[in-house]
Amino acid sequence: MQLRYQYRVYPTPGQRNRLAQAFGCARVVFNDCIKFRQESHKAGIKLSDTEIQKRVVTLAKQTAERQWLSEVASVVLVQACQDARVAYRNWFDAISGKRKGRRVGAPRFRSRKDNQQSIRLTRNGFSLRPSGKLYVAKVGELDVRWSRELPSEPSSVTIIKDAAGRYFASFVVEVSCEPLPHNDSEVGIDLGLATFAVLSNGKTITSPKFLRRAERKLRKAQQNLSRKQRGSNNRAKARVRVAKAHAKVADARKDFAHKQSTMIVRENQAVFVEDLCVHGLSRTRLAKSVHDAGWGMFTRMLQEKAGRYGRHFSKVDRFFPSSQLCSACGALDGPKPLSIREWQCAACGAVHDRDLNAAKNIHAAGRAEWLNACGGPVSLPA
Repeated sequence: MQLRYQYRVYPTPGQRNRLAQAFGCARVVFNDCIKFRQESHKAGIKLSDTEIQKRVVTLAKQTAERQWLSEVASVVLVQACQDARVAYRNWFDAISGKRKGRRVGAPRFRSRKDNQQSIRLTRNGFSLRPSGKLYVAKVGELDVRWSRELPSEPSSVTIIKDAAGRYFASFVVEVSCEPLPHNDSEVGIDLGLATFAVLSNGKTITSPKFLRRAERKLRKAQQNLSRKQRGSNNRAKARVRVAKAHAKVADARKDFAHKQSTMIVRENQAVFVEDLCVHGLSRTRLAKSVHDAGWGMFTRMLQEKAGRYGRHFSKVDRFFPSSQLCSACGALDGPKPLSIREWQCAACGAVHDRDLNAAKNIHAAGRAEWLNACGGPVSLPA
């Protein structure tokens, strides 16, 4: 399977200028591809991918308006054409129903004001030097902070500049799946806001609330930005300070999700979670807390790591009444407001913690569906 390994890069001032030029050329070529496809569609003309690439790269370099495209590596421009082709292919597949997941819209033009700028290079556009530096065609040797070794020879690399002005090198490498030793433990997970996650085995993961903790600092940085004159250097510096503050929150949230998902996958053979509609919950009054929790990122990491390490992962239907069922007798007690954190079953008299009971029901429902599909028993282990 293919994975991405990302490292921090520290280019020199001259290399930053050359990277900025490469970002701009790739952006122009991408936009030209989109424009050509739109115009050909309106005119009823069918153009192949090869013909579009020839027009926006090869022939464009020979014109006075686009002759500066020759100053960057050709592989950067070719990959920008490929990005435009993939964007249109994803859009067509989403319309026809071939593409799974959320429906994507038509490709849009890229802007130099986007939060992220990037270029992608294949094997003929970069190389790793014995000194540990990354050579990028027509940019030079970049200083890379190798936090860990690459497991194999990379097939491509993407140079990224984020809104905070940081540079990263993201390598695509081929890794072999190494299943972890078999474990008899299984777990159901109930995700929440006050408590990030409650596991069916009784363990709880407290919610770090990274955004809430950094709100005061973010508020001051945003107020400082709003007072700067538009177009001034001071406003540009204030914008970078705001971006760095947000990047610090996002990095902490991502690190937390990685650590917790790795721990859960290592300790359990099967993991079951509720299929929450995060997109719908983000439109409610709890939107800020829902985004701060990062449920979608956490469940995606669980699914990816379970597949990589030979664990089972599945989602329970979002309409399953996990908070209404008694995990002891199975009686349906009815809906309850969020303010009720503990309740007693009217049928058997068992007293339940709301989140722990939901986690046990998610475990039971997920395990029943999993083993029933495999022809096994559906009762929970003692």
